[in-house]
Amino acid sequence: MKLTEETVDKMAELAKLEFNSEEKATLLGDMNKILSFMEKLNALDTEGVEPLIYMTDEINALRKDEVVQTLTHDEALKNAPKKDSDYFRVPKVLERG
Repeated sequence: MKLTEETVDKMAELAKLEFNSEEKATLLGDMNKILSFMEKLNALDTEGVEPLIYMTDEINALRKDEVVQTLTHDEALKNAPKKDSDYFRVPKVLERG
């Protein structure tokens, strides 16, 4: 299967993209290379080959979640340039409109 410039134009329109003629030619060449590579892969005999779902054999190799207090409230506020008794003080960034 070969893509044509009209196919690239249609895909660009669907994707809301714009290409100049040089970019379109490069894209057309790249897409045709991808399709020719896929045709080579389709020619391979994959009978009896299990599909690869994960790249490793590890199953849920996650650590347990543990709640740990690493920074106290006072330590968090210690270096704040402006602070209240319990909060950081920052300039107002939202205005009512």
